[in-house]
Parts: sequence; C-alpha cells; structure tokens
Amino acid sequence: MLTLTDQADAIVTSLVTNQTEDNEAGLRIQPADETESQQTERFAVRVVDGPQPADQVIQGEGSPVFLDELVTDALDDKVLDANVDAEGTITFQVLAQR
Repeated sequence: MLTLTDQADAIVTSLVTNQTEDNEAGLRIQPADETESQQTERFAVRVVDGPQPADQVIQGEGSPVFLDELVTDALDDKVLDANVDAEGTITFQVLAQR
C-alpha cells in the first residue's frame, strides 16, 4: 500500500485545506493524460471533494489521498514524498519503499 512521508502528509493537508473547506476532501492521484508515448508512468494530482467509489483511500495524519483504481497497482509498494520550493511550487515524488 502507498505510504506518505511526514512531509508529504503535511503538504497534502496544507494543499487540501487551502483549496476547500470540505471535510471529506483529499488529494486524488490518477493517470496523467497521455499526449505521447511515455517510457515511465506519469500521474496527475488534484484536490477533490471526496473519493470516487472505486478509489483506494490512504489516510495519514492529515487529509486523505485517494488513488484512482488505475494507479493502485503501480503505487502499491511506493512512498509519496513532497517538497515546496522557494517560489511555493509543490512537487511530488514517488519513491520505492525501503
């Protein structure tokens, strides 16, 4: 199952609470729109009001992360990390679990 670093958990919670006041809201990870052939899997993230019926829900200390059923297998043994740069840009990284 996907796990979150403490930093990713805090950033997800901050991102979600800054975009909505909905208590059921979370960050959804889904397949990225493919415009050309990619060698690596790419994912898209967005804040949503709640999970879709088939989503897997990952609950950390803060806001939940919802995994689209099409990405669940690819992220099953991974760790989600996140960073914020000096300009406030958030980047997410998918890392292998140790």
